[in-house]
Amino acid sequence: MRSFASDNNSGVHPSVIEAILKANRDHAVGYGDDPWTAQATQKIKEIFGQEAEPFFLFNGTGANSVALQAITRSFNSIICTTTAHIYVDECGAPARMTGCTVTPIESPDGKLTPELIRPHLQHFGVCHHPQPKAVYISQVSELGTVYTIEEVRAIADLIHQYGMYLHMDGARLANACVYLNCSMKELTTDAGVDILSFGGTKNGMMMGEAVISFRPELTENLPYFRKQSAQLASKQRYLSAQFLPYLEKEVWHGNATNANRKAADIVKILKQYPQIQFTQKAESNQLFFTMPKEAAGQLSKEYFFYYWNEAITEVRLVTSWDTTEEDIQALDKSLKRIFQTI
Repeated sequence: MRSFASDNNSGVHPSVIEAILKANRDHAVGYGDDPWTAQATQKIKEIFGQEAEPFFLFNGTGANSVALQAITRSFNSIICTTTAHIYVDECGAPARMTGCTVTPIESPDGKLTPELIRPHLQHFGVCHHPQPKAVYISQVSELGTVYTIEEVRAIADLIHQYGMYLHMDGARLANACVYLNCSMKELTTDAGVDILSFGGTKNGMMMGEAVISFRPELTENLPYFRKQSAQLASKQRYLSAQFLPYLEKEVWHGNATNANRKAADIVKILKQYPQIQFTQKAESNQLFFTMPKEAAGQLSKEYFFYYWNEAITEVRLVTSWDTTEEDIQALDKSLKRIFQTI
């Protein structure tokens, strides 16, 4: 069944499957002492800078939890938005595994700004209060919006004055880079990000993430946090091997480009209907909009998608690396038929 529910529902890119099969042809030393992990590590350094130190893990929640453990202690607080993945969609795992207070901030577009963060930078040195230590941002945000390089740098510049760290959840970093027409290094290392959860699962990989540290003092303890968090794979080559075609062949860029373009095609279709109103800017492969309840109900019989806010019939459609022109045409026909009947 084709759907627009999530890019997690898409398939795996053929080159990634091929890389896994190649890694499966013989024996290799476990726990990351294999040539695939070494090659993937070197490639990540080429892309993000030689100071980048990657640690491969199983999944996104694990990556975020490990990254946040590396930059906090249990008496610290982590600042994020109220829609942040670590606050809403990870069952409290980061808070449980760090012991930290998570401080959510309301944001209409899912993005933090220095102005939103600044009022929460207080009580430093007062033992009665959690000590602010980390700011978490998602790229792309949970509302489909994209932080510009300048916006990321502004946050980093502010919190670095307070000895804090910036953690970027890069589950959809590829989509953001394509939208901004910039490199991954420009949007992370050069913009002041201290630690990155780098994922490709939503963009053509089968599984696996990499926590990438850009600071030596964070790198030092990451191997231990990864192990304690049950995120160290014994047969790690199957995780790291996927990053080779993903990065070397720029599969990440082609896949994200297709997803973003297909979302733009859907935007053109949706704008034909005055009854449909966008609730967020269309900047990536995630689209948020309201539509008549009856129309949404009929559409849900043909496509799997998520209601973001049922009270106002706000829905989210997500395109993927493997969304086809046929998928877009079929959706167009369905909407035409539905709006002719309501």
